[in-house]
Amino acid sequence: MLGAGLLAGFAAGLFGIGGGFVVVPALFAVLPLLGGDPAIRPHVAIGTSLATIIFTSMRSVQAHARRGAVDFEVLRSWAPWIVGGVAVGVLLAHLVDGRFLAMTFAIGVFLMALHFFFPVLASRQISDQMPRGLTRASVAGGLGTLSSLLGIGGGTIAVIVMTLCGRSIHRAIATAAGFGFIIAVPGAIGFALIGLGESGLPAGSLGYVNLIAAGTISIMSILTAPLGASAAHALPPALLKRLFAIYLMVVSLLMFRDALRL
Repeated sequence: MLGAGLLAGFAAGLFGIGGGFVVVPALFAVLPLLGGDPAIRPHVAIGTSLATIIFTSMRSVQAHARRGAVDFEVLRSWAPWIVGGVAVGVLLAHLVDGRFLAMTFAIGVFLMALHFFFPVLASRQISDQMPRGLTRASVAGGLGTLSSLLGIGGGTIAVIVMTLCGRSIHRAIATAAGFGFIIAVPGAIGFALIGLGESGLPAGSLGYVNLIAAGTISIMSILTAPLGASAAHALPPALLKRLFAIYLMVVSLLMFRDALRL
């Protein structure tokens, strides 16, 4: 858990993500040590990941904001729609089984990796303005829904949207870090509530949020998020996108394996 926290924090600062792509696979490996029913392990992993993202995202945003790279207007205008989407995602998570959640995570990460692997798609710009009106509501709501189902901070999707809309990769990553906090707070509360009274929870759990894992990972990730932010601003955009793609692909393959074992 300590190691996962260190890596999650660095990844959060480097890629503008909440760290869920590190935390969820790590929790799949660690949660068996705390006991509990394997069938609900994906729910606990995702709920706990969202709880850790609260602190990781705050630290990452602070580091990027000091460089003047965060677009707070985008965060404010997207927040209501994102929170509504998170509520839908938590409800869906309550209705599906663990294997479905794990497979959804693997497929989602795989598709996101493809976007950054292929230069034609990764470098494409479709607009010079961020979505507004109904388009913004749809994209932001979908971002909240998918992120809460995957246990992520939505940074990957936000980076894709912002780069397609003409924002630089560095500004997109910095702003995307803020989406994690907006998603993680209602997401973690929701997973804690829908898991209350569930039998077979690992030791130290509040609903589908394991407090032992969340506390350990959060403490360590806070330390390394600023280091990742510094690295993000030092690396060239093309290399940053390629590193992001490789990282996502590895995580996707690991989660496909874990989903098939459930």
